[in-house]
Amino acid sequence: MTQPPPDVSEDDCLPEYQHLFCPDLLRDKVAFITGGGSGIGFRIAEIFMRHGCHTAARKLAAATGQRCLPLSMDVRAPPAIKAAVDQALKEFGKIDILINCAAGNFLCPASTLSFNAFKAVMDIDTLGTFNVSHVLYEKFFRDHGGVIVNITATLGTRGQVLQMHAGSAKAAVDAMTRHLAVEWGPQNIRVNSLAPGPISGTEGFRRLGGLRASKVLVSPLQRLGNKTEIAHSVLYLASPLASYVTGALLVVDGGTWLTYPNDIKLLSDFASAKL
Repeated sequence: MTQPPPDVSEDDCLPEYQHLFCPDLLRDKVAFITGGGSGIGFRIAEIFMRHGCHTAARKLAAATGQRCLPLSMDVRAPPAIKAAVDQALKEFGKIDILINCAAGNFLCPASTLSFNAFKAVMDIDTLGTFNVSHVLYEKFFRDHGGVIVNITATLGTRGQVLQMHAGSAKAAVDAMTRHLAVEWGPQNIRVNSLAPGPISGTEGFRRLGGLRASKVLVSPLQRLGNKTEIAHSVLYLASPLASYVTGALLVVDGGTWLTYPNDIKLLSDFASAKL
C-alpha cells in the first residue's frame, strides 16, 4: 500500500488508497481546486491525482507521479484569480475541472452576528464561487467546455440553528449551480453541487463539532463521514461517469440532514458557553 502524505492520519486512509474507480478515470485531466491546501480540498486533490489528474498539491506529486502547480490566491479578488488561472494555463495548457471548495464558517446566532462577519462568509463562499467560475469560463471553459463542482452544505435546507450565515451562503451557491448549469450547458459545461455532512478530521468539524458530535449517532448511518468518501463522490461528479448529470445537488452525509436535531436550545447553550 502506498504510504500516505505526512499530514494524512493512518486511521483515515486505509480505504482511500484502494481504487474504487478505474485508476486512469481522470487521465491527463487538469483540475483547478480552491481550498485545496487542506481538509476536504486536499483530499479531493489527492484522490484526483491518484486517478490520473494533474492539479495543485505539492506534497502529492511524488506519491502519485502527477504534475502539480501549488498556487495561492484570494477567491474574493478577481485580479488574483485571473493571475492564478493564467499561471495554471501556462503550466498545463488547459483546465478541465474546477472544484470550488474554499469556505469560511463558525457558530453564531443571527442576533449577535456582525455585519462584517456575515459579509466575510458571503464573500468567501458565494462571491468566491462566482468569481472563480466566471474567470474560468472567460479564460477557458467558454470555448472548450468543462466541469464545475461546488462544495456546499445542507444547512439552509431547514434553517440550522447558529448557521444562518453559512446556510445562506451555501444556499446561494446551490442556486448559482442551477443557473449556471442552464446558461452554460450549451457550451458543454456541467455544473453540480455536492453537500457533505459531518466529516471527521477536518477543521470545520473541529470548529463546529462541539455542539454536534454527540448528536451524529442519530443519523441513519450512525457515524461520521470521512474525507475520502467526499472526495470519491466529487470524483464521480467530475468524471465522465457523470457526463449526463448537471444542475444537481448530491448530498453526501449518511442521511444526517434528514434526522439531525435542530434544537432551539442550542441558542441558549451557545450564549451560556460564551459567558
